[in-house]
Amino acid sequence: MREYSMARAARLLGVSADTVRRWADAGRLATRRDDGGRRVVDGRDLAAFAVELARQGDEERPAYTSARNAFAGIVTGVTLGDVAAQVEIQAGPHRLVSLMTREAVEELGLEIGVEATARVKATSVHVDRPVEQR
Repeated sequence: MREYSMARAARLLGVSADTVRRWADAGRLATRRDDGGRRVVDGRDLAAFAVELARQGDEERPAYTSARNAFAGIVTGVTLGDVAAQVEIQAGPHRLVSLMTREAVEELGLEIGVEATARVKATSVHVDRPVEQR
């Protein structure tokens, strides 16, 4: 079974390593010590915890939406054209870019530093898996 360091788990969850350590210390996230004495998280435990965290954030989800992939983050860039606009959101380790109307950007009050959630619904999703180092 794949195990993750505290730092890697933090990156995958989109939080700081200190936050992951606090969750582990509080008993919210199961960890163990590897042969080198470092704390690690079992991949299955991390996956279940990530789902639990996402469910806890469901209260912020609009009442009705078919888009299930939500990335809460902060607006890091806005490029306005005459009619269209480009908005960049950093959600943990994920950078999302959305093209929308200028009117939508103005109505939503989107500007750098504003908290926002990018919702993604796609008919084609590609999944990559990193090559494990041995």
